[in-house]
Amino acid sequence: MPEEWRGMAFFRQVMLKMRALDARLFQIIFLATLLTVGVLIRDFSLQPAQMLLAFAAWLATQFVWTRALGLQNVGVLSALITCFGLSLLLRADSLWVHPLMAVWVMSAKFMLRWRGKHLFNPANLGVITALLVLPGAWISPGQWGNDLAYAVWFIALGGIVTQRARRIDTSWIFLATFFCLIVARLWYLDVVPLRIWAIMQHQLHNGAILLFAFFMISDPMTTPNRPSARVAHAIIVALVAWGWQMLLYRPNGAVWALFFCVPLVPLFDHYFPGKKHQWKPMPK
Repeated sequence: MPEEWRGMAFFRQVMLKMRALDARLFQIIFLATLLTVGVLIRDFSLQPAQMLLAFAAWLATQFVWTRALGLQNVGVLSALITCFGLSLLLRADSLWVHPLMAVWVMSAKFMLRWRGKHLFNPANLGVITALLVLPGAWISPGQWGNDLAYAVWFIALGGIVTQRARRIDTSWIFLATFFCLIVARLWYLDVVPLRIWAIMQHQLHNGAILLFAFFMISDPMTTPNRPSARVAHAIIVALVAWGWQMLLYRPNGAVWALFFCVPLVPLFDHYFPGKKHQWKPMPK
């Protein structure tokens, strides 16, 4: 066999093995890298103790619930993603907010369920709960900066993960609808094209909105099962997010919109049923 053929065969075997891996492993690697870079370089205003306490609270909560319900082979990957999501999005001026939210969202995954699916995206639920009821909690979208490299990595790596989870349609449809609505409003207000382009560049380089699109709204366990229903859900969330920010002049529209639209998912699954997503079982 020629040398180049052997190289191609080896590359193909590597790619096949990667495709066989759980998509959440790639997501964890990406989120962990992003969090590390953010804390060390971008000054995320996040203390290591807050992260450590959140992960410890998650581990203890998962252990209690699995023992209480007699569950076996309950994976830890999704819970890790939840803790990373809370650490990336939520900020607090105390040490107890992150672990408290970790306990709450992990418990909600076991308690707030409908037909085998948990209703809320855990990170979204934790952020919204903290904003509503806990003092000294906030989201800081400006901390991401507008560096083009960050946006490119968000899109590239996020696209790999969501495509492997077969939810890439949700991410791109949300982004396309949200940005088109922004452009339409600016055009209606007679903003000059160069100014529109500058505003859109700022929006396209917003790390927080890209993180939301590729790692929150695309969560296969909390989106509608049917592809056409996911399209409708993504468009509705984008409409609500746009209205929240552009008409009510409130921040963090995407995060709030996803929370408000939670009741739509059971309705879509009831009237437009589809195949429920299943993660790969954890190896014994």
